[in-house]
Amino acid sequence: MAQIRIESLRKSFDQFTAVEGSTFTIDDGTFFAMLGPSGCGKTTTLRMIAGLELPTEGRILLDGEDVTFHRAAARDIAFVFQLFALYPHMNVGENIGFPLKCQGMARREIRERVQETARMLRIEHLLSSKTSKLSGGDRQRVALGRAMVRRPKAFLMDEPLGALDAEFRHLMCGELRDLHDRIKATTVYVTHDQLEAMSMADQIAIMNKGRVEQIGTPQQVYDRPASMFVADFIGSPPMNFLRFEGGLRSGDRAVSFHDTRLAVPEIREDRANAPLALGVRPEHIRFVDAGAVRGEVFGAEYLGTTQIVTVDTAYGRVAARLPSSASVRIGETIGLEFNAARLALFDIGSGLAIKTAGEEGARHG
Repeated sequence: MAQIRIESLRKSFDQFTAVEGSTFTIDDGTFFAMLGPSGCGKTTTLRMIAGLELPTEGRILLDGEDVTFHRAAARDIAFVFQLFALYPHMNVGENIGFPLKCQGMARREIRERVQETARMLRIEHLLSSKTSKLSGGDRQRVALGRAMVRRPKAFLMDEPLGALDAEFRHLMCGELRDLHDRIKATTVYVTHDQLEAMSMADQIAIMNKGRVEQIGTPQQVYDRPASMFVADFIGSPPMNFLRFEGGLRSGDRAVSFHDTRLAVPEIREDRANAPLALGVRPEHIRFVDAGAVRGEVFGAEYLGTTQIVTVDTAYGRVAARLPSSASVRIGETIGLEFNAARLALFDIGSGLAIKTAGEEGARHG
């Protein structure tokens, strides 16, 4: 398939900058997700890769070839939109084969390619059906088939599951990943849904206000977020932040947290007199009588095998993920114990993570 290289990519619309200085590489055969809230620049980046938007600055290379200002049709890239954009007057087979017909391919080869693609997508029985009579999931398969049949160098997908209900989305996530593994295609997938990105992607780029905040595997961005934004955006519930005044030095293994000392991974950089935040995931909190941080139980949300218990502390409200069998009462005072090895530290001023032992693997974009 293809390697995609983005170099110092920038896109402005009059006075508004949608994408600012993005640089990253998508390796051949990678399932690469671009994740972030609405308006963060992920779709604009995808459209520039596709050739549907021209960058203000920077370069786009496809297998080493500079395609920055090539027309979309000259890039050998297939684009799958959120809205399926199928031709209602054509049946499924005609929809899938339409790109090949436009290329002037012989009818016999078109028929063979369409049959092969339909077989991979498990929609052979639908080839003669009108698209208007299909379910949302089957329409999405047809849209994917129309992209696949061309055998492009890369697939670009802009929230392709956004129009499906929750059950179909869950099903199609598995189908898309299985399809990717079978055809080994380079795939760039844009979504605002972290569950989609975390369940399917090999690499995730998390964007915020036009910038790439972090690129890494799903485990890296979850376990070692590069910024407070990433820590807050990834995870449900998100990471808890407990703020305190600074005084960290390289080599420290504990922080002075208000009236107590808490163990943390070894600090690898100095942060003197800076306002800091201690970050802890809900699953890395235990309730123990002798916990250094104490608070009052505010509420509990039952989730089947687990429950989310919120606790009001002197340093803010904290969410903890506990087994559903754990007994808690609203209003009771409890102690909290944090898993020291899994804590994160952030500089509140910059919003960036402070380097600690074991944080290797987290990368800024």
